[in-house]
Amino acid sequence: MWAIISDIHSNYDALMAVDEDIRKHEVEGIICLGDVVGYGPDPCPCVDYVMQRCEVVILGNHDQGALFDPEGFNNSAERAIFWTRAQLENAVDPNAEARWEFLGDRPRRIENGDFLFVHGSARHPLNEYVFPEDIYNERKMERIFQMIPRYCFQGHTHVPGVFTEDLKFATPAELGYRFSFDDRKAMVNVGSVGQPRDGDSRACYVLLDPGAGDEGARPSLEYRRVAYDVEAAIRKIHAVPELERFLGDRLRDGR
Repeated sequence: MWAIISDIHSNYDALMAVDEDIRKHEVEGIICLGDVVGYGPDPCPCVDYVMQRCEVVILGNHDQGALFDPEGFNNSAERAIFWTRAQLENAVDPNAEARWEFLGDRPRRIENGDFLFVHGSARHPLNEYVFPEDIYNERKMERIFQMIPRYCFQGHTHVPGVFTEDLKFATPAELGYRFSFDDRKAMVNVGSVGQPRDGDSRACYVLLDPGAGDEGARPSLEYRRVAYDVEAAIRKIHAVPELERFLGDRLRDGR
């Protein structure tokens, strides 16, 4: 079984709650789909965590924005990423260089048999959004599904759910928080650890059973929602002048 996390966004409080939940399960490894940093108050501890705990870490657009010049960011996100960069470049921190090199070496996609792991989409791994309403954009979805070997796991929108190639989308709640793969290709948005945007403030991640243990067994997954001290995370954001207050306030509503 694998744990798949995404979009931590420097929210160490949420990340630690998710880590505690992961440790309750027989997990072989953790895959992170990017955006370790951005928006939140704890970029360095979050990078340290994925360096130490994750088997695979994909590059997210906010991670790239911290490394290079941010493109396509709104003013508040851009301001946050420049502050994040300053934290990562801290000359007196002995781990700063290791973090910087680690982020710079992250791949944009990893393919392993039937499984593809990206941050955005199979078509544009770094920054293409695939929203639930895109099921009505037949041309876009068909082109993306053509590039998926069988199953694709992604983040970026912070909205969890499963897309199937017959142009259907189901939320975790509609799935009963569990999904068994069938003959259809599928795209799985694993949601966000540090900044959910589906109206639920709890951190979100996925447990994946690849189905390799039993002859003919199909892969299946479980969505996990984990409560954490949201108010503590909000106070940390409010304490940093460079991070706009609404970046904390929206955590309360999962927006």
